[in-house]
Amino acid sequence: MKSIFVSGAASIGQDCVIFQQVTIGSNTLGDAKRFGAPRIGTRCYIGAGAKIIGKVTIGDDVRIGANAVVTRDVPSKCVVVNGVQNVLERAEVDNRFYSFRGRWVYFSDGKWKPVEDGAVLDKLKSS
Repeated sequence: MKSIFVSGAASIGQDCVIFQQVTIGSNTLGDAKRFGAPRIGTRCYIGAGAKIIGKVTIGDDVRIGANAVVTRDVPSKCVVVNGVQNVLERAEVDNRFYSFRGRWVYFSDGKWKPVEDGAVLDKLKSS
């Protein structure tokens, strides 16, 4: 992990992808609206430089774009982008981390698994 900060009080669900320079930080100011630490659901994708601060709940299957700042709750299956928190859409997103290791694989439940979905394989091979 490179330059990633996660508060000891934060909770992060399984199969999340967290890129460099991400902060998942507690808000410990006594008079703060969101005093506490973030709770992040499963299968979330947190882009480089994103900041998630205070007692916020991030649902499952959420994608947070690079350099986004999250200070409010985000429902499941949403995309958050750039600057001021802006939820773009509710959509089905595939937040698995794919890698080519002699064949296409993705990381899930603590191990690499082969990609078996033909549509996903076609997309990966064409990129």
